[in-house]
Amino acid sequence: MPAALILHGGAGAADPDSRGQRERGLRAAFAAGWNVLHPAGRALDAVISAVAVLEDDPVFNAGLGSCLTQDGTVELDASVMDGASLRVGAVGAVAGVRNPIRLARAVLEDGRHAFVVGPGARRFARERAVPTLSAQSLITARQYQRWRAGRSAARPGTVGAVARDAAGNLAAATSTGGLVHKRSGRVGDSAIIGAGTYADNGLGGCSATGDGEAILRVGLARIAVELLADGREPSWAAQTALRQLDHRTGGEAGLILIDGLGRIGYAQTTPAMSVALSVERQVQLRVA
Repeated sequence: MPAALILHGGAGAADPDSRGQRERGLRAAFAAGWNVLHPAGRALDAVISAVAVLEDDPVFNAGLGSCLTQDGTVELDASVMDGASLRVGAVGAVAGVRNPIRLARAVLEDGRHAFVVGPGARRFARERAVPTLSAQSLITARQYQRWRAGRSAARPGTVGAVARDAAGNLAAATSTGGLVHKRSGRVGDSAIIGAGTYADNGLGGCSATGDGEAILRVGLARIAVELLADGREPSWAAQTALRQLDHRTGGEAGLILIDGLGRIGYAQTTPAMSVALSVERQVQLRVA
């Protein structure tokens, strides 16, 4: 069965100034995920590898270079779901962890809990040998200046990946630094299974990005995946889910999807969304 991979670098306003950086970042992340999938890697490993590369790139609002809270700190959210077992792992409002998606993976593998937040999540990272660092190390000059000026991010935020491996297993992962000047302790949709992330081998996998509070209210990722029932096209499912989001909440978002057959789809209602995907074994980028 063919492997498939799609990534997003966030949905929001267009940012022409960082287009080249985002294109390079998405290409590197796609290569990391694709190299895991081929010749016979696992979808779960692929999405973690791809998202971790995006977290390490300061041009994206995840991991290094994330938005600052109203208190001038970085708090991160991430989640991952394995479509074969329906196992999940999520972390919220965690500080001092460069790769929160790896911490979410550790939560999934530990299996005792599904969701760990705040100082407890950082302590869990140390227990599971997930690298930690000082909270200040994640603050970039660009984001500090933006925070001091009280400006919201012009570039899209949140990163995510969905993969299907050669065995037919699906996985999805999402990571974010959240909103500029968000209240400390705020946890958004990227950490919530069914809202920002969902995967089920019987249907498909999805990662969402955009208006987090609106996405949470409808459970957007699960809606999109359930719309794949009866063999419906992923692009149709993404567009239909976004219409429901707009109708019920007025919110804007973007979605990436892969169904159980390995078909890929994506859509957005925001002005821009950056994606990288496999098309006939070739990487295709769409960066705005």
